[in-house]
Amino acid sequence: MPPQITTILTAFAAKLRLQRYAPSSIKAYTHALGKFLAAFKDCDITQLNVQHIEGFIQQLQQHQNISPAYQKQILAAIGKFYLLFYQRKLALAVLYPKRHTKTLPKYLTLTEVKRLLQHCSNKKHLCIIQLLYGCGLRVSEVVTLKIEDIDSAAMRIAIRAPKGKKDRVVPLPKLLLENLRLYYSSHHPKEFLFEGQTGGEYSVKSIQNFIKKCALDAQLIKNVTPHMLRHSYATHQLEQGVHIQNVQKLLGHKSIKTTEIYTHVVDVSKGNIPSPLDHL
Repeated sequence: MPPQITTILTAFAAKLRLQRYAPSSIKAYTHALGKFLAAFKDCDITQLNVQHIEGFIQQLQQHQNISPAYQKQILAAIGKFYLLFYQRKLALAVLYPKRHTKTLPKYLTLTEVKRLLQHCSNKKHLCIIQLLYGCGLRVSEVVTLKIEDIDSAAMRIAIRAPKGKKDRVVPLPKLLLENLRLYYSSHHPKEFLFEGQTGGEYSVKSIQNFIKKCALDAQLIKNVTPHMLRHSYATHQLEQGVHIQNVQKLLGHKSIKTTEIYTHVVDVSKGNIPSPLDHL
């Protein structure tokens, strides 16, 4: 990466941090902008317009087969860059993909969750899995949890400034509290509830890796991810009769429409609709 591009990306990341973007979002936006700047490294970027950007997106579609989601991410990064650096609001709406597929969320059954938990012998890892599934947290919320966010007296957990920039409170399960106390007595974290070997936030990548290992040990066929545990939480809450608006609040969704996707899964699982094959 040319030094001038690195300098721009460093400044761009600093501006995003100032606006309180999540670390994962800053990384994604910076990477996307770097691809754009590299493509126009020999051009005066202040003179580029929507037509230039359209041609760039077309090249990515043809030669790299980018997904609609990644196309949206790149356009969002480019638009943010020009707004922050040059106070130009580009009319990029026409370049956003109009058609997108809605996929049902992938989740684990109750039996699969039990098997996953049973094959997690590490107390720190077990607490993290129980937070993801038992509280429906995002992995980005887990790694930013601080010791002070756990209120054992009120049996609740404070989720501060997560995605959507709105704090919320979720119930603290009794089983999780018991395991957190055992974990704390052996690890003694200083600031964050879960810390890396040298302190600071625990790595999201580490969480992804140990969950994958636990799933393999449990002989689960599904590709288990931290977000799948959040999906499982939402699905199981609705299956147990928890009102969808309460699930929305617990998940921290701004729109009820985001939560409604789980109702499609629950409707099918509870429908008990026979197949015509069963009548043959």
